[in-house]
Amino acid sequence: MNGGLLVAGTTSDAGKSVVTAGICRWLTRQGVKVAPFKAQNMSLNSFVTREGAEIGRAQAMQAQACRVEPTAHMNPVLLKPGGERSSQVVLLGRPVGEMSARGYHGGRQARLLGTVLDSLAELRATYDAVICEGAGSPAEINLRRTDIVNMGIARGAGLPVLVVGDIDRGGVFASFFGTVALLAPEDQALVAGFLVNKFRGDVSLLEPGLEMLHGLTGRRTYGVLPFRHGLGIDEEDGLRVSLRGTVRESVVAPPVGEDVLRVAVCAVPLMSNFTDVDALAAEPGVVVRFVDRPEELSDADLVVVPGTRGTVRALEWLRERGLADAIVRRVAEERPVLGICGGFQLLGEHIEDEVESRAGHVDGLGLLPVRVRFAREKTLTRPAGEALGERVEGYEIHHGVAEVAGGAPFLDGCRVGQTWGTHWHGSLESDGFRRAFLREVAAAAGRRFVPAPGTSFAALREEQLDRLGDLIEHHADTDALWRLIESGAPQGLPFIPPGAPA
Repeated sequence: MNGGLLVAGTTSDAGKSVVTAGICRWLTRQGVKVAPFKAQNMSLNSFVTREGAEIGRAQAMQAQACRVEPTAHMNPVLLKPGGERSSQVVLLGRPVGEMSARGYHGGRQARLLGTVLDSLAELRATYDAVICEGAGSPAEINLRRTDIVNMGIARGAGLPVLVVGDIDRGGVFASFFGTVALLAPEDQALVAGFLVNKFRGDVSLLEPGLEMLHGLTGRRTYGVLPFRHGLGIDEEDGLRVSLRGTVRESVVAPPVGEDVLRVAVCAVPLMSNFTDVDALAAEPGVVVRFVDRPEELSDADLVVVPGTRGTVRALEWLRERGLADAIVRRVAEERPVLGICGGFQLLGEHIEDEVESRAGHVDGLGLLPVRVRFAREKTLTRPAGEALGERVEGYEIHHGVAEVAGGAPFLDGCRVGQTWGTHWHGSLESDGFRRAFLREVAAAAGRRFVPAPGTSFAALREEQLDRLGDLIEHHADTDALWRLIESGAPQGLPFIPPGAPA
């Protein structure tokens, strides 16, 4: 088998990432050596591979669904927004500069098509099948000329296309029909059919509509996936997964101790890798919420200042909203605060930034004895070490270089009293360390909270990925999917007018 498939969507957040991960896990359980691929990803949630390449977290999770190590080829182009109109371009895992949306779509994107096709070819030469994920909608007619992530990659590599639609939003039949009807004939020839996502109710009531859709388009529906809570994987540019802690959304476990532990996460601008707190949300009895007002910190047992792509901007935002003063008061009262990456940097004494914000010297909150200088070279590493007597693993993604001038060592950062700071993302996924940290927080907060002794974050992730595989196995026509992946789009698919405009 040397197959491939592009999972496209009628809209952003139609379920492409989830369906891709589910197909990957289903194939893996059938003994197929499979890899995920997304030509271009726009996300502030990223991950570092073992070779030190930065890719989107969704592709890292999809690689986990395949039970393989993620590589830069799985996400050759990553765009990290730095504002409303510009993004850092990460090519094959390394940043190559900042670019405006107009500049990127004006020519740079099209020149990258060869690079992404080469990465896809590398994966297809190594794996039995490659399941590709599109972005947004393939029918973005204003962007088709420079498209390298939807029909551009499908046509360039001869991939069949499965279009996913979110029926829970309504209008799924119009979305399916319109998506096909706005594509050029050469693109339409690759669109094999549809997959309905997030259906509630009796499928028999939907079947007449699916038959009508087949009559209108000549394309079949490959499955109707039911609505299920807690099926998200690490998101690209939304907060919905972490806001509800979906690794535990479907099963609400009671706290082990007498008290719950409340965690408030400051929703700073350009927040990155907010998935760091998913491991906290996975703990029975830990309540995680994102906040943007100072009064919301008052009853929190732990305040987390997360990573951000704009450290200076986040610092200004905290001050403007009164959150900075509330954090300073917490520290004076010896109440726990954790800063991660950019959140760690702004807790320090001062920042020298001629790279990210180009603001020069900026005073930090002065809560940790740390001075930060932004370097042009980005740090991309997978460190491991020990903290609180437990083994810890993480990953670092930052331009800021921290000079720690005091406090107790804490991972690569420091701790002063109940104020903690580190550049390490993902450290809370280390179960022993997470439990030890929460015990310290509970003691400082005066809560009779006890971490559950058996919670394994890795096992919860595996359970979640298996549920995605089950969704495909039980509710999609897997025989038809197999043929599609192995043999490509059916021949003779009809053209649906009007097609793409000239």
